[in-house]
Amino acid sequence: MTLVTPPSGLWLYTAPSPERPAPLRSDAPAAVLFDRDGTLVEDVPYNGDPALVRPFPTAREALDLLRANGVAVGVVSNQSGVARGLLDRARHDAVRARVEELLGRFDVWAVCPHGPLDGCGCRKPAPGLVVAACGALGVPASRAAVVGDIGSDVAAARAAGARAVLVPTPVTRAEEVAAAGERAADLLGAVRLLLGPPVVNPR
Repeated sequence: MTLVTPPSGLWLYTAPSPERPAPLRSDAPAAVLFDRDGTLVEDVPYNGDPALVRPFPTAREALDLLRANGVAVGVVSNQSGVARGLLDRARHDAVRARVEELLGRFDVWAVCPHGPLDGCGCRKPAPGLVVAACGALGVPASRAAVVGDIGSDVAAARAAGARAVLVPTPVTRAEEVAAAGERAADLLGAVRLLLGPPVVNPR
C-alpha cells in the first residue's frame, strides 16, 4: 500500500484500485468503512503486536460479501497510542499488515495518530477520517457507510454525511446503543443490512 500524509497529519494508506465486480444494487453503499479495534478485531489497548490481532467472528465473511458485491472496503481508526508515545508507525504498520493477512486487503486505511487534546479534525467523532477515506476512494460520503462499536464512530459518520451502523459490544454504552439509528448484532448482520435484501434473478 502507499502511505500518504495529508496536511491534516492523518495517515492515509491507499491500494491500487482492484477490478471490482459491478455492484449488484444501485442503492447499496459504494464504500463501507470499518472501525478497527472493537469492531473488526478484538480491542487490545494501544496494540503494536501483530500476534495479538484476533478478528471478530463473521468479520472475514462480511468483508468478502462486500467485495463480492463490488463495494470498496476501508478502515477508519483512532490510534492515540502514537501521540502517547506507546506506538510508532512501524509497529502500527505491522499490526495493519496482520489485519490484512487475516481479513484480506482493504482499499484504504485512514488513521488518526493524534491524542484527544490535540484538537485535530480527524480523530473520531470528527469527520476527518471518513472524509479522507472517501476522498481517496473517489466516493461521496453520502454513498458511504461506517460500521463501528461506539458512539464516536456513529458521530463521525453523521458529521461526514455517511450512513452509520452500530455493532455493540459489552463496552458500548447503553446511551450509545439507544442513540444509534441502525444497529446489528454482528458484522455480517451489519453488511446484510447495508446491502439490503438479496437480489432475486428472474427466471
